[in-house]
This record gives sequence, structure tokens and C-alpha cells, in this order.
Amino acid sequence: MSEQQPPAVSVIMPVLNEERHLRTSVRHILEQEYAGELEVVIALGPSTDRTDEIAAELVREDPRVHTVPNPTGRTPAALNAAIKASRHPIVVRVDGHGMLSPNYIATAVRLLDETGAQNVGGIMHAEGENAWEQAVAAAMTSKVGVGNAAFHTGGAAAPAETVYLGVFRREALEQQGGYNEEFIRAQDWELNFRIREAGGLIWFSPELKVSYRPRPSVKALAKQYKDYGRWRHVVARYHQGSINLRYLAAPTAVVAIAAGLVAGAAVTPWGLVVPAGYLAAITAGSVPAGKGLPLKARVQIPVALATMHMSWGFGFLTSPRSLAKKVIASRREPVRAG
Repeated sequence: MSEQQPPAVSVIMPVLNEERHLRTSVRHILEQEYAGELEVVIALGPSTDRTDEIAAELVREDPRVHTVPNPTGRTPAALNAAIKASRHPIVVRVDGHGMLSPNYIATAVRLLDETGAQNVGGIMHAEGENAWEQAVAAAMTSKVGVGNAAFHTGGAAAPAETVYLGVFRREALEQQGGYNEEFIRAQDWELNFRIREAGGLIWFSPELKVSYRPRPSVKALAKQYKDYGRWRHVVARYHQGSINLRYLAAPTAVVAIAAGLVAGAAVTPWGLVVPAGYLAAITAGSVPAGKGLPLKARVQIPVALATMHMSWGFGFLTSPRSLAKKVIASRREPVRAG
């Protein structure tokens, strides 16, 4: 990749009901500090808000912005449709509520060149716009909330199993046939797994940062994390070597708390020690996580933590084997170059 003539870049965006953040997200792309050619391809799901109207305005306002339909509303189908409609050698994934830092694309292109990686990604930097979202953002960037996941909490640049969003060489996407559309969630992990199995490098760098807007309510956060847990169990069944203790913490907590509540109600009050201990732990953990935030946000951090843990664990425990079997049946073998 020549520094004199940076490679052209396609930014692909799967969007559904993103009226609140879409315009700002696209502005962060179009205002990138990058000298190369740039296009934005927005894959539009069946939104029920003003997302399509806003996207049409963006197309009229800037010739670099294009849209393609995604009638299924599924994220991997949207990504594949946008990849097919795009044309440049570097492909950047951005979600409709993600805000790229000003030098994100330039840094990612440099890292692809320096590392020889097929995909690079960085930190999912959660930022809230009100007290609840600030509480969720604090929970999502705390080890109490998400363990030691580098793309949430940061870490040293290094090879990774998967990365947040991703900046790909087009040849890697085309070689693997894009995303597996049976993976409604965890499609990034599955694609990166195939890239790695084919001999490619996935690279994490804290130099790359995307500001992320958290879900706006307890209900929306609970659904998000239930889906995360549900699909993480699918991944564990799809690739049995991918599970570790961090992924078992939330389902273990759900089982232990449920057992403690039942024992406390039916057998002995001592059973309540487990749920009480959990509440004490997340309350204590919320203190450093909420440092510098307004009181209204700080007091909601334990609610955010409990919602994330319990929903993730419940989703993991209730993930049906039939879903994993369907996904396993769609397995694509990694494709090696040549």
C-alpha cells in the first residue's frame, strides 16, 4: 500500500431503526482524515422509524453515499449486500450507532500494511448521552461487566480471535465468501474464525477506537445481551475449543442466584447469601466504574451490570441445540488462497 496514493476504501453499514444516530455516524465517516477515495454503502433493513428517509437525504447530499436494500433485516445479509454493492480494496464495517474517531480509517490502513493482517479492529468505546446510557457505558467498559475482553477494556496490540467491527482486505472477504448468513449474531467471530483457519491474521490495536452508543432502555439492553449469550452458546457448539471461563461466569451466576433464591425461600435463609453476595459485588464494582459520572448515572450502574450478566447468562443457558444444529449444517470450510 503506497503512502503517496492511499487505497480506496468502502465503508459498509448494516442499519435498522437507526434514526437517532445514522446521520452523525455517516458524518464521522465522511469527515475522516484520509486522503484516499471513500464510499459509504448503507444496507437498509425494514425500519419502522425515519431511517430510510434520513438515508435518502444523505444520498442526495453527498455522491459518496449509496444505499442497498436488505429486506430480511438480518445483519449478515446486510453486510453481504453492502459488500457486493461496494467496489474498493479496503472494506470498513461500521454500525449505524458507531462513531469513528477522526483518523480511524487512516490508522487501520496503516496497520493492515504494517502487520500483513487480513482484518484489523480496535476498541468499542461505549459513550452515553444520558444518565442510563452513561451507566451502561461504564458497565460495558468495566472488567466487572465484561471480563477481560480487549475490545471493551483495551489492551496491547496483538493477534486476536476476533475484533470489533473490522477493517478488511476485500480479497479476504471474497476468498471466504463473505459472512455466513445463518449467524444472526456472532457473524464477526465466525468469519474471523474462517480467515484464521485459512492462515490469515486478525489484529487488535488500541489505536483504533469507535465510539458506541448503548441501548436506551433496560428492556433493549436485556434483549441485546440475551441474544449475545444465546449466540455465544451457538459458537461454543459450533467450535468446541472456543469456550473459556469468562464465558461461563454469567450462566454460572444465573444458576447460583436462582438456586440461592429457591433455597432461601423454601429451605433456609442462608440460601440468600449467594444473591446477596452478587448484589454486594456488583455494587462494589460499580464504584470505580462510575468514577467521574453524575450521581444519577452512578446509581444505575448496578442495574446495568445485573441486566447484562443475567440476560447474557439466561440467553446462554436457554440457547436451543436446534439452532446450533442449523448453524453447524451451514458450516463453510475455510478457503485458502490458491
